[in-house]
Amino acid sequence: MDDRSLTPEEVAEELRVSRFTIYDLIKRGELQAFRVGRKMRILRSALTSFTTSSAAVDAAPDAAAAAAPVTAPDATTLASPPGAARHLRDTTRDGFVVCGQDIVLDILVRHLDLELPEHRFLRSHDGSCNALWALYHGRADIASTHLWDADSNDYNIPYVRRLLPGCSTLIVNVLYRHAGFYVAPDNPKAVHDWSDLQRPDISMINRELGSGVRVLLDEKLKQLKIDTARITGYSHVERSHPAIASAVARGHADVGVGVEKVARQVDGIDFVPLQKERYDIVLRKEDAELEPYRTVLSVLRSAEFREEIAAIGGYDVSDMGKVMAEI
Repeated sequence: MDDRSLTPEEVAEELRVSRFTIYDLIKRGELQAFRVGRKMRILRSALTSFTTSSAAVDAAPDAAAAAAPVTAPDATTLASPPGAARHLRDTTRDGFVVCGQDIVLDILVRHLDLELPEHRFLRSHDGSCNALWALYHGRADIASTHLWDADSNDYNIPYVRRLLPGCSTLIVNVLYRHAGFYVAPDNPKAVHDWSDLQRPDISMINRELGSGVRVLLDEKLKQLKIDTARITGYSHVERSHPAIASAVARGHADVGVGVEKVARQVDGIDFVPLQKERYDIVLRKEDAELEPYRTVLSVLRSAEFREEIAAIGGYDVSDMGKVMAEI
């Protein structure tokens, strides 16, 4: 009997699937494997056992389907959200995409690389609204968000309901941080509140539509009934917190909206805190017990990760890993 060992890549080529599919089967215990150092190997007999059992499982539904009457698809089938298609195929085939901009997500991915070297983790730096939209359409596996809703005075939950309709999700806290104004040292223009932005002697620089601080700004201006046309620089847009802070430091604007952490990293600016915001990640509830999602939650709840992030400064990690809502 041929019982030589195969690499995951060799098995993937033989089965004509992605190597990430093979790693996922191993993680779930459906395909038996063993390690030689850091390398994974699969015996030919284990592969044969897997393919035989899979064929038997597949044959049973096919036989039942052949005997069943043909019916038209129901409305719920036709109304499946675009993101549902993501879960009909291998979720790791194109890499595991973590969507968001905070540096904490980069540190999280570094931990995931160490915990699950067989997976390929990717970062997408979309803002909050676009991150949730990517999750809905299956282009991201985890989305981060810090979207404030003026009507409820709550973060994230109202937006997840709107942007992921029909999807069961978990909203899990990562951290709290302060949002506010980047200003020149000693705040020479005395910019202290949202209403100051309409002053004729103030010019600002803005974030792009869909980013968390842009939503915060627009919600505050709407509450105060301030016409954005009266704000100098409102249409001048940059796509990241560091770019906003840098523009203020270089004198290209008097004020920009951003988060405190970046103010500590850019020379030549001060920070005016205005609001404590909640920064969460969102994932589909059905994925929570699968890898790599399970490891994401495990890392967030580990003392090691919490201590590492707390040591950076500028973050409140008191609720890190806590489920804030199930929708």
